[in-house]
Amino acid sequence: MKVPVSWLREYVEFDLSVEELARRLVFTSCEVDRVVRRGVPDANGNLELFLVGRVLDAEKHPNADRLQLTKVDVGDGQPRSIVCGAWNFGAGATVAVALPGAVLPNGLTLERRKVRGEVSDGMILAEDEVDLGTDHSGIMLLEAKYEPGTPLAEVLPLGDTVLEMETGYNRPDLTSVYGIAREVSALLDMPLAPLPGGQSPGPVPKDEAVDIRIEDLERCPRYIGRLFRDVIVGDSPQWLKVRLLGAGMRPISNVVDVTNYVMLALGNPLHAFDHVKLAEGRIVVRRARDGELIRTLDGTERKLTAEDLVIADAERPVAIAGIMGGEESEVSADTKAVLLEAANFEQLGVLRSGERLHLRSESQTRWEKGVAPELAEPAATHATELLVDLAGARWTGHADVKADFPERPVIRLRPARAEEVVGIPIAETEQRERLIRLGFDADEQWNVRAPYWRARDVRREIDLVEEVARFRLEEVPPTLPVRRELFGRLTREQRLRRHVADVLVGCGFFEAYTYSLQADDPHPAALALPEPLSELQRVLRTTLLYGLVGAARHNVNAGSENVALFEIAHVYLPTGEPLPDERWRLGGIIRGDFFRAKGAAEQVFSALKVEPHFERARHPFMPSPASASVESGWIAQLDPRLLEGEWSAFELDLAELFARVPERVLYKDVITYPPVRQDLAFSVPEEVTAAELVAVAREAAGAELHEMSAFDVYRGEQVGAGRKSIAFAVTFQSPERTLSDEDATRLRTAIVEALGARFGAELRA
Repeated sequence: MKVPVSWLREYVEFDLSVEELARRLVFTSCEVDRVVRRGVPDANGNLELFLVGRVLDAEKHPNADRLQLTKVDVGDGQPRSIVCGAWNFGAGATVAVALPGAVLPNGLTLERRKVRGEVSDGMILAEDEVDLGTDHSGIMLLEAKYEPGTPLAEVLPLGDTVLEMETGYNRPDLTSVYGIAREVSALLDMPLAPLPGGQSPGPVPKDEAVDIRIEDLERCPRYIGRLFRDVIVGDSPQWLKVRLLGAGMRPISNVVDVTNYVMLALGNPLHAFDHVKLAEGRIVVRRARDGELIRTLDGTERKLTAEDLVIADAERPVAIAGIMGGEESEVSADTKAVLLEAANFEQLGVLRSGERLHLRSESQTRWEKGVAPELAEPAATHATELLVDLAGARWTGHADVKADFPERPVIRLRPARAEEVVGIPIAETEQRERLIRLGFDADEQWNVRAPYWRARDVRREIDLVEEVARFRLEEVPPTLPVRRELFGRLTREQRLRRHVADVLVGCGFFEAYTYSLQADDPHPAALALPEPLSELQRVLRTTLLYGLVGAARHNVNAGSENVALFEIAHVYLPTGEPLPDERWRLGGIIRGDFFRAKGAAEQVFSALKVEPHFERARHPFMPSPASASVESGWIAQLDPRLLEGEWSAFELDLAELFARVPERVLYKDVITYPPVRQDLAFSVPEEVTAAELVAVAREAAGAELHEMSAFDVYRGEQVGAGRKSIAFAVTFQSPERTLSDEDATRLRTAIVEALGARFGAELRA
């Protein structure tokens, strides 16, 4: 939200510098992204070069049919020759002039120069050249009462400072200039101007009945309709254009600009209909019919559903409630009768319709945060004042259809509790005064009633404590509260997840956090969002792999080489029910072959004291047999089409893995008898795995086969086609005695015979 400071000062005067005010608002109210200057730069005396001028003479340029050559008095006694391309003025006109050396808002510095052979000693200004509007069809014409040489800054708002703010979702009251002024008033203890539109300009007219019907009071708890006749649609005055531009909105016409101005001032969106274009002059707030069509103000025809709330006349929809008006009922230059809408719409309905229709508007943003229905009346009143004043309108009819409003909450506050929570002394008088300045009512027993504009977010005592505390946050010392007792501990699963993370960090991996919502997922039944905010985040993941692949690709593109990432997070497995099965998974990805991922996974198993059992398996991510399944997951070398280069990955289900972690780790005595070590190589069929050989060898040799690990694989002529040679480092050791050579021979023979019988394995010399 953009807040012009000059507009803010209209509601609350303050002497603080804008930069200091922005800093303090960040502590108390909302984020201030930046402070910017819009309009004519005010540095280095630049404003002194913008003056009021009077045209003494104006005639066609001798060398250009589309230019005028003028003589302009700027109050220095020496009329200036200025070439101008506009033709909406002549001799005697009072105009805005920029002299040579002046810097315009677009950064252009004016120079004295020749234009088609004639000297131009300055510029006669159009409104868009000084950010006072968007019109470039002619130059600005000023009132004749201003004398030549008068500083233009005394006549026109040439520049302003703008606060660019980010307001929270739970603070709809901060989506208006007056709402920000209320915060500034409380912050600086300065008087706040009365709410614009707080007092009716006169008795409600009864000249004409206004036909308003609400069929869904839950989605629209209030609708005020006001009818105006004799409306003159035209340009808005300069001050109104400047304020809208400063707040980031484009001026359109006086009627439309009034609705936008009041929305920005008070936070309650309005809409204006051409009353003549409404069938039977009626307004009906109802649900759309499935398939009903409306062409919105952006020129797009939109298909509606029964979930959409519309503003209709007697025949058709004329607006999508709270989001955008319809083209067929738009106010135009020919409009003479206007029906003003000041309503209230339920926030979730507006949110869902906007998302489904892919629409976004300033009014929609405010409705989604939740606007109080009480605000509709002052908004209608303020707009009425402006329409009468700026469009010559005559207010002839009024209707206010509404449901019962929610009760404002009454909350008991304990002043001592506020001091206890904040940690610094805050006098009761200060607490009461701060709350009253923010619009709260508090009786002698500290029963506090929230104002209507805060009734949604202030519901508990701690909310009131926050209202008191946020204006003293800078005084709170940066120390932790004293803890005399300590409760709570990590669960077994939490401890194990942290242990797994530590193990992988020790293996050189970095932890990654990726989105639960992905663009795609290999599971055909993965849960998809019906209305995703982005096509890149449309399905709930059933695997961590896609997010890790994206993270790895991002790091490689940034210049990283030895990428190794892991993630511990949820996946969401479809169950056929509305809610998925949320499972904790461990995923990892590393540059390199299958064995790099396998080694990392083995480290996790080893740290958890779990014996892994690998089996060869096919997997959709794997281009070759370089893949394996393990009891709680998989390990694979990735298909280069998924990620360019040589990469491997693994994914383990932590619930299944942790179920196998022993509750107690039993001590095994260190064997003091010396081991017997041998290297054995076996020629086996290609499909036989090292794990299968080790398992059978352990069955044959028993406990005295202390260790057997593969260290080499050979394929070639010496073993023949369809076979391979796997070499093992074998350790024989007994906890009871020293093994002799005969013992080692016996054990080796048992292994060779068992492997030969089971797999056709041959011991290689």
